[in-house]
Amino acid sequence: MPGTEGDYRIITKAEIETLKLNGCSCDDWSSVRVKEGFKPASCNNVIFSGNILLGVFEEPFTDESGVSIPSGILNARLHNCTIGSNVIINNIGDYIANYNIEDYAVIKNCGKIHTEGISTFGNGTSVAVLNETGGRSVRIWDRLSAHEAYIIALYRHRSEVISIMQKMVEDYSVSNSSGTGTIGQFSRIFNCSNIRNVKFGPYSHAEGVITLDEGSVNSCKADPVLIGPGVIMEHFIVCSGSIVTESTLIDKCFIGQGCVLAKHYSAENSLFFANCGGYHGEACSIFAGPYTVTHHKSTLLIAGIFSFMNAGSGSNQSNHMYKLGPIHQGIMERGSKTTSDSYMLWPARIGPFTLIVGRHNKNPDSSSLPFSYLIENNLESILVPGVNLRSVGTIRDAQKWPLRDRRRDPLKIDQVNFNLLSPYTIRKMIEGREILKKLKSDQSTGVLPYTYNNMLINRSSLERGIEYYQTGINKFLGNSIIKRLEDGEFSTNEELRKRLAPDQQIGKGEWVDLAGLIVPKTEVDKLLDNIESRNISSVEELAKSFSDMQNSYYDWQWTWSCEMIEEETGIAVNKLTAVDVTGIVKRWKKSVIDLDNLLYEDARKEFTLSSMTGFGIDGGDEVKKLDFEKVRGEFESNSVVTAIKDHTEQKRSLGDDLIARLKRIV
Repeated sequence: MPGTEGDYRIITKAEIETLKLNGCSCDDWSSVRVKEGFKPASCNNVIFSGNILLGVFEEPFTDESGVSIPSGILNARLHNCTIGSNVIINNIGDYIANYNIEDYAVIKNCGKIHTEGISTFGNGTSVAVLNETGGRSVRIWDRLSAHEAYIIALYRHRSEVISIMQKMVEDYSVSNSSGTGTIGQFSRIFNCSNIRNVKFGPYSHAEGVITLDEGSVNSCKADPVLIGPGVIMEHFIVCSGSIVTESTLIDKCFIGQGCVLAKHYSAENSLFFANCGGYHGEACSIFAGPYTVTHHKSTLLIAGIFSFMNAGSGSNQSNHMYKLGPIHQGIMERGSKTTSDSYMLWPARIGPFTLIVGRHNKNPDSSSLPFSYLIENNLESILVPGVNLRSVGTIRDAQKWPLRDRRRDPLKIDQVNFNLLSPYTIRKMIEGREILKKLKSDQSTGVLPYTYNNMLINRSSLERGIEYYQTGINKFLGNSIIKRLEDGEFSTNEELRKRLAPDQQIGKGEWVDLAGLIVPKTEVDKLLDNIESRNISSVEELAKSFSDMQNSYYDWQWTWSCEMIEEETGIAVNKLTAVDVTGIVKRWKKSVIDLDNLLYEDARKEFTLSSMTGFGIDGGDEVKKLDFEKVRGEFESNSVVTAIKDHTEQKRSLGDDLIARLKRIV
């Protein structure tokens, strides 16, 4: 760090004379102070003005190619700057003004780096997310979480809460405002044209940037930030571990931890949270929850909220349903995907883990029918409920998300729950099962297909959907019981019930997904009440509340599972016997094996002869098969297939072990 002004002494006449001989100049040398040990030979062809503090330049910088560059200042103009020790500043075309440049920073071949007036460095910027007209605007700050933004954007019915939360951000922004910018220690700023009112954290790396204006680069040693060639960013915040590069254009955006925006991506008035990826395409007023990814040049995401989402090429949405402007929004709940050339007319709401195929103009709402396919046929939206539970792609996605967490910062901003089956998705399965049963009984007139929320459901799809949802429910409840009774020995039903009893009452009722954080709705309401009553009064306290919720997930989940076990079996947990629990475990075991078998068969489709089309270019079927196996491997040795088989055996063993222990109960 540069240190306080007390660490610096008045520059001596001899040092001034040496600086002059080196081509340096200053209107008022009395405003220049230096650290003890300063060597004037390290400064050449430098124009100083305003208040200048200079550190000690002793240690060189060695780049990735092994080239060593001595520390010091060469060919630059500095105005009102504090320069730390062992800093390198070389070849500044215009000037650096009003900056604290910390120890070991390297700045080379740049145009202008400066601040003008008082800046909040992007904090407090209003981002018109979801609604382009600004009705759901979120003010961003250095550690904005997806959950905080979710509440501010979508809980407008709690107007007092929203006002208080926005005021917290305003207070933080004011307290962090300054007329002086910072370039953190060990930062690298190379070949950048224009940087204005930007704060750089430690170990930041900016190279070849065209413009950075009014923003923060919140880098850290554990997880540096890279801003690469051709980038233009205005009114922004970029968090640790993120990469913005390759001529990406950003205006009024928050970019969370571990994100990558590259290959000419363009985004405005959008929020990107943990591990999002944007390449080639365009985003306008989107709420990109954790793991929202879009790879393709022709893809536009607009006025929607997404998370754990993968957008296919040519995916598009429209928020101009009527003539009153871009006022409509869409909700795609966690885990949804779009295929190539899909289209959605907002307003619409898509349930969790749904695959969207084709163009949909009738504003469907499938929020209570998760794990479905939504397919266009003759301009109609056809829903196939629950079928995505049997998709090996869905399981693969759920397994890969934790492995693809790019965040290395020990302090995680977003609390991310990766669970595929949770009280949030299982509650929707229960709702979906009841909706399908009611449709089946109400539409006994024989008029088919069934109609629900501007979608059509075929009879066979409806009946299979009921089965899929029941299988998923059985699997989750069995998972919960097996986890609860793990490694336990019980000699009586009373001991069994004591272990099954929930530790507290929080968790009952509806659960919600706060953009990655899955929590009981009662706890969200309690949080909002605490904000309204000023029991939570700062952004730091709010962040701790979200962290506490994440840490309580499994305790709360068991309370909810107990409630659902009673609903599904008609028996309260404090009345269950070993025989009852054995029945639940047997249903769980069948569900697990049935689902794994469906996944196994779904994976097998990837190894049929038709899937080998394009292989064995100059041979027959044998050459085609051999070429395919050399490239893709054999079916039985495929990592996904072996994982499915291992999972089946592991779960079968768990179930058999618990059943054996339950048999010992008197």
